[in-house]
Amino acid sequence: MNNSDILFLYDAKLTNPNGDIDEENRPRMDYERSVNLVSDVRLKRYLRDYFEQIGKEIFVGKVDGETVNATERIKRLFGKFDGKVNVNKLSKEQQDWMLDQLIDVRLFGATMPLKSEDKGSSMTFIGPIQFNWGYSLNKVTLVESASITSQFGSDDKNDGGNIGKDYRVYYSFLAFHGIVSGHRATHTRLAEDDVRLLDQAMVKAIPLSATRSKVGQYPRLYMRVEYTSPEFVAGDLRDLISLTETEGLRSISEVELRIDALVNRLLEINDEIAHVYYWQDSNLLLSYEGQKGQLADLLPNDVAGKLVSVL
Repeated sequence: MNNSDILFLYDAKLTNPNGDIDEENRPRMDYERSVNLVSDVRLKRYLRDYFEQIGKEIFVGKVDGETVNATERIKRLFGKFDGKVNVNKLSKEQQDWMLDQLIDVRLFGATMPLKSEDKGSSMTFIGPIQFNWGYSLNKVTLVESASITSQFGSDDKNDGGNIGKDYRVYYSFLAFHGIVSGHRATHTRLAEDDVRLLDQAMVKAIPLSATRSKVGQYPRLYMRVEYTSPEFVAGDLRDLISLTETEGLRSISEVELRIDALVNRLLEINDEIAHVYYWQDSNLLLSYEGQKGQLADLLPNDVAGKLVSVL
C-alpha cells in the first residue's frame, strides 16, 4: 500500500461541532484567533458509528448496548472464533484473525489493556491512518443566548423545570488533514478495500450521525491524494487553501474557497501522484486563477485525469 494525504472539509451551522467537557460543553475554541477546533477523536467517532451502522465490527464502542472493558470486548469477539483462546496470550494467527474482524483497529490502531488473574497485558497497534485536530478556516462566534429550559424538574419538589446551557456556533467551515501510512498498513492488515470504505465513510458519516447538538453539519469536500510509493507525503494540505472571506459567514452560500496554492502543489508533485480520490458538494464554490466552479472543472488536465469519484 502507498501513502496518501487526506483533506476533508465540512461545515457546521447553528450546532456544536465538538463540545469541551472541561468548559460546560462549549464548542472547542482558540479564542485568541476566534478559531473553532474539533478533535481527531470526535471525527473518528463519527466514522466508527458509520462502520457499525453498516454492519462492521469495531473495537472502540459498546457491545450489544453495553459498555465493557477491553478484556471483555476481546473475549466476546473471540466467542466467534473456532478454537480455544487465551486473550492474554494470543497467537499470531489469532491476532491476525482479530485484526481481520475490527475495521477501526485496522484503520486507526488501538491499545488494548487486558486484565488477567495474575498480571495484565496489552496489545498495541499503531494505526496507519491518523488525523490531526481540525480547525475552522473562518472566524467563528458563539450564539449569544445559550440558556434552555426543560419541562421536567430536577427532583420531586421542583415543578418549574430546569435551566441548562446549549452552546452553539453560528457558522464554522472546518478543515481536517490526515495521512495514510503505507508502511504501517502492513502491521494492522489494512487492505485497499478498507481505505475505499474510509473514503465513503468520510462523506456519509457525519450527516448520518446527526443528533440534536450535531444536526446542521455537512461534508463539502473530500480529497485523498494517493501517491505512487510509501516513501512520499506532501504535508498538510490545509496550508494550501483559504477562504476569500473569513468573517461574518453564516452559510455555505457565502463561502468561496481559493485552491490556487493547492492546485499548483499538485502540479508540482504530479509525478508522485497515482490517483486523487474525491467528492465535492455542489454548493461549495471553488476558485482557481480567477475561475470559479467545481474541482473537476478547475483542475488542469494533468491532475484532472487522475480524479476518481468515491461515490
